[in-house]
Amino acid sequence: MRRPRRSRSAEPVPTAGPAQATGGSGALIEVRGLTKTFATLDATITAADNLSLDIAEGSITALVGPSGSGKSTLLHLIGALESPDSGTISVAGQDITGLPGKRLAAYRRTVGFVFQRFNLLPTLTVLDNVAVPALPYRTDFDPYQRGRDLLAAVGLDGRENTLATRLSGGQQQRVAIARALLNQPRLVLADEPTGNLDSSTGEEIIRLLFDLRDSHDTTLVIATHDNELAKRCDRTVQLRDGRLVPGGS
Repeated sequence: MRRPRRSRSAEPVPTAGPAQATGGSGALIEVRGLTKTFATLDATITAADNLSLDIAEGSITALVGPSGSGKSTLLHLIGALESPDSGTISVAGQDITGLPGKRLAAYRRTVGFVFQRFNLLPTLTVLDNVAVPALPYRTDFDPYQRGRDLLAAVGLDGRENTLATRLSGGQQQRVAIARALLNQPRLVLADEPTGNLDSSTGEEIIRLLFDLRDSHDTTLVIATHDNELAKRCDRTVQLRDGRLVPGGS
């Protein structure tokens, strides 16, 4: 499907000025000295330990490592679902860690999220699930028409009025991908997108995600335990205990 013109949200994230530019490095995401800890009853867990890395625009990057290595936390920090204790994250030259509340919310609307457990609303139809992220905001597009186009693009044409709970796991993940693309994001963050799927369905989702990079000019960052998926990405970033492990590709 041909990429349509980007929408304008009611609270646009400002375009980076000269002092915020990436210097022509080609990196969409620049992470510098990122630290994040979580306190539990027994200990303090360091999920990001002075992390620094760049992620190139238009690339597909796999975050790999054992459970608790910090993969999901890094995704959540890049997507501004969590805030770091220290360090900075710049996306397209904009330091998102320094944004005030309304502008941070506006930034989140420029990022597409795909989760392992789909996070669909069970009482809504497939089309409503795709359109709902745009409904509270003023847009220059029809969320329902774009939702229909995206559902057709992910192979769910004709299922618009079906309740989300009546779909298979693979179909629900396709709905989640369509929803992630509604605002035409430059960046899509996928957290274990094949984790709840059988191998055959997981392969379909992998092919769909990879096709999106070409058809929607999207940068993908995927947290995964799937070594076969990681091997097919442009780059693999290995994490352990919140730190980068040397030897990633």
